[in-house]
Amino acid sequence: MDFADGFANIVAWLNHNVAEFGFTIGEEKLTLQVVLLLGIGLYLTLNLGFIQIRRFVHGFAVATGRYDDPDDPGDVSHFQALTTALSATVGIGNIAGAATAIHWGGPGALFWMWMTAFLGMATKFSEVTLAQKFRDVEETSAKYSGTVSGGPMYYIERGLGPRWKPVAAFFAIMLGLTAFMTGNAIQANTVADSMFTQFNISKVLTGLVTSAIVGLVILGGITRIGRVTSILAPFMAAIYVTGALIIIILNFGQVPGTFALIFREAFNPTAGVAGTGAGAFLVTMMWGVRRGLFSNEAGQGSAPIAHAAAKTDEPVSEGVVALLEPFIDTIVIVTMTALVVIMTGAWDSRVPTQITLDGGDVSYVVIDDSGGSAPLEPTRTVRYIAGRPANTTEPHLAWHEVSVKEIFEDEEQTQPFTGSVDPVQQVALTDDGRELSTLYGNAVESGAPLTQLGFRRGLAPLGDWGHYIVIFSVLLFALSTAISWSYYGDRCANYLFGAKAVIPYKLMFVGMHFVGAVLPLAVVWSLGDVFLAIVIVPNLIALVFLSRRLKGMTDSYFKRTPWVRAGDARRAG
Repeated sequence: MDFADGFANIVAWLNHNVAEFGFTIGEEKLTLQVVLLLGIGLYLTLNLGFIQIRRFVHGFAVATGRYDDPDDPGDVSHFQALTTALSATVGIGNIAGAATAIHWGGPGALFWMWMTAFLGMATKFSEVTLAQKFRDVEETSAKYSGTVSGGPMYYIERGLGPRWKPVAAFFAIMLGLTAFMTGNAIQANTVADSMFTQFNISKVLTGLVTSAIVGLVILGGITRIGRVTSILAPFMAAIYVTGALIIIILNFGQVPGTFALIFREAFNPTAGVAGTGAGAFLVTMMWGVRRGLFSNEAGQGSAPIAHAAAKTDEPVSEGVVALLEPFIDTIVIVTMTALVVIMTGAWDSRVPTQITLDGGDVSYVVIDDSGGSAPLEPTRTVRYIAGRPANTTEPHLAWHEVSVKEIFEDEEQTQPFTGSVDPVQQVALTDDGRELSTLYGNAVESGAPLTQLGFRRGLAPLGDWGHYIVIFSVLLFALSTAISWSYYGDRCANYLFGAKAVIPYKLMFVGMHFVGAVLPLAVVWSLGDVFLAIVIVPNLIALVFLSRRLKGMTDSYFKRTPWVRAGDARRAG
């Protein structure tokens, strides 16, 4: 076993024992992550009186800058704080994450992404308001660092007391690591995978280019990050949403049926494309919640770091801006992605695919009693006769964990493969003695390539260019996400080690961006899930313990209506 295989095995063990830690109900497993996110999101929603509904319009009003005061403490405006946070949340989770949730959990997973987003709006309001309240503001600071530091590590220590400092430090360490993976390596990996799949561009080259771009922006600090994201976030969202809207309009007659399918599959999922991912209620729900968290990041404790930098002396005013994030990210943009993938039939379609035997998307499965694919590593070579597995009850080739029914030697699929696939050496050996590193077959897609397929099909009446919207969006979304997440990580480094640690962290961040581009996709996503599962725990606990104080701050703000005086002062000036 080489280093890569050993590392993959370690990540798989961590993912099973950490990210998927929970308890079993019947034959299905409910993870602690799902319980915490939905349970505490519901608690905060009730505690704050459904603030995500009652104060939704006020959040938009504050975000427009109507009540901004440039003399308030902070580094960026309300709008720039929102776009910085949105640049981190509106990213690969909207393109690849939504498609992955549907691939594994079926169309019903989208419903649970909605639920995560709705409850997450109250969670996001809570964590951002507290981040503003307990932030650290310096009168002067280095350009690359900024004057403000805030986030869960500050409200854990300052809100709950000095005895909680070890918990705050643990959070900062884990979020700093999460920034390396979830906010950085996964973004780089998806870009590199898309560039390789579409244009056969080396992942090494893509990683070098995107690392250089990220480095140029993040070394300028939060002020430069805020300027870049305030332009980039609206621009990239407009392009992507316009493309999706066109597809939805072209297929408008399918909209009612698609929503009916989503609601039906949410509570009574049928056998899905990935076999193990659909057909089980809790699995469908968990894929929706996990990918919903990855998409909107509510409860994760990352976005409060960006919002803490907003110019305001009213913490609640930034909280209402922040509750817009899950709505924009998941209820609007993720829904559009899902509708495109489902309406075009891309989610369960098999398409001609180049199966690279040493690639991260190759796996091995057996066909279970329900006809679905169940993952199982082979203990010997896999025999094929005339392109088909000699025995489907034994492990055979799969793509994205779904069985490839027939494989060929050539791209045109005219020469069925006869021979053996060696999973250890990652090669195929024909009966006449030839060695092949690549095979071909009709396979299902997942992640960003699945969304590309949906856009390509959906915009086909207008030409064969729809997939380029996704490719372009993946590039912009991934870069903007990595740029914003670098700030989250450097604030963690600043909290733990002081300003002297910021530049070294940024350099390490750029290096990890390159590493993420060349690692296998499944390993990167799994490791990201591990860190996500850990980092939410101390943050959510703090939100519960500080909820009474939070409610008092919220009630005071809306009773005093300080935005009215701010608007009057601006008009008078």
